[in-house]
Amino acid sequence: CVCVCVSCVCALHSTRSSGGTPVRAAAPPTPSMGLERESVGSRNKGAVAAGLVGLTCVGLGVVAYNTAHARAFHLLVNAGLASFACAFTLRTIPAVSHLFLNAGLGGFDLNKEPGLKIPEGVGAVAAAFYLIFLFLYIPVHFQAFLFRGDAFPHDKFVEFICALLSICCMIFLGFADDVLNLQWRHKLLLPTIASLPLLMVYYINFSSTTMVLPYPVNKWLGDNILDIGPLFYLYMGMLAVFCTNAINILAGINGIEAGQSLVIAISLALNNVYQLMGSSPNGDHELSLCLLLPFIGVTTALLSYNWFPAKVFVGDTFCYFAGMTFAVVGILGHFSKTLLLFFIPQVINFVYSVPQLFKLVPCPRHRLPKLNKKTGKLGMSYAVLDKPLKDLPLVSRLIIQTLRTLRLADVVDSESDVKMSNLTVINLCLLWSGQMRENQLAVRLLKIQAASSVVAFLIRYVLAHLFYDRVE
Repeated sequence: CVCVCVSCVCALHSTRSSGGTPVRAAAPPTPSMGLERESVGSRNKGAVAAGLVGLTCVGLGVVAYNTAHARAFHLLVNAGLASFACAFTLRTIPAVSHLFLNAGLGGFDLNKEPGLKIPEGVGAVAAAFYLIFLFLYIPVHFQAFLFRGDAFPHDKFVEFICALLSICCMIFLGFADDVLNLQWRHKLLLPTIASLPLLMVYYINFSSTTMVLPYPVNKWLGDNILDIGPLFYLYMGMLAVFCTNAINILAGINGIEAGQSLVIAISLALNNVYQLMGSSPNGDHELSLCLLLPFIGVTTALLSYNWFPAKVFVGDTFCYFAGMTFAVVGILGHFSKTLLLFFIPQVINFVYSVPQLFKLVPCPRHRLPKLNKKTGKLGMSYAVLDKPLKDLPLVSRLIIQTLRTLRLADVVDSESDVKMSNLTVINLCLLWSGQMRENQLAVRLLKIQAASSVVAFLIRYVLAHLFYDRVE
């Protein structure tokens, strides 16, 4: 417990000690913005506090588990390292921001008045510290076998290394996307390739492709268990693709990518702690938790700089990194189906976006909200169809009319063209709630994400009793 508390104090101290006199990172004079070493506590105290509170809550759960299981000491060390990862990330981002700008990785915030460039792809810094501290943690995770002479669990070691390999591959591919601006077809293919080591180790160590059938399906089929064979591996491969891209397409305002990832990570960590405190804990949830705690730490630090008004952009590097981390912990923790419950807003956003993603209606490159310069608030952005509604193809016309009837999109029809609000959850929130400031919109979306996690817990541990004879 002291380890967790001291680590959190160190992380908080790093946010205060960077306060003082603002000092710009050394960089040649350019019209670009260098990130200042300004006080995180004065500007983004809420973002840092939220992450540290979540990390501390998970740490206290680990403490409770540790009191009953002496072998869980490594989880306490992991929680401490996670807080130190947060502190190091907080200190490093201001120091290296000018390097991203010098390399041409910068952009303008389209939801603000025209201003200076902002470093882009800074999620690579958080990902780097995540890997560094997990590499340092490896001997601790296996210390019982290294120093006590017990039989070394090579299968668990391979799981850990393959998990890091898959995450590392996606970090590399995400950074390549930030630099090279890859096409969407590449974004679908690359996560599949990066998940292959993970699927191989799953096949070698477990090779379980069965699923428990809910009531009343088991009554119809006459069996509680269904073996779906290769389809299960196809599902896990598609899960990796979905997780990496789901974070990426629910984006467009300051703090939303890192914010939703932080909420999901804390929820998954609490789910692991609950499972570990149950009647039959297993090492799979321990490994999953060990991969999540450092992620919570570095994401908390990144969010403090990405929150409104953003000083850095996380880039596709972070979206890929976050998505693959979630896929890895879900697959190796053996709750790949439960994982989707914590992605309810992302699933809704994907289904809602299908007409644009599959080009059934026009899909502009940027679907982020549009700034109203008079009010300073964000409003809906629109896709423009260069034909009147009556001249559109039948499928497009039916989609637009259905969305307008259900009040799921704002449609403006004229004699020469049709304007339809872009199909994202962010635009849908603005359609139902009206224009609002960017930080208020981000807070509302994160509240929805948190509420969805509560619903996920209720479905998993309460409603599941209605459909399954045994719920663990």
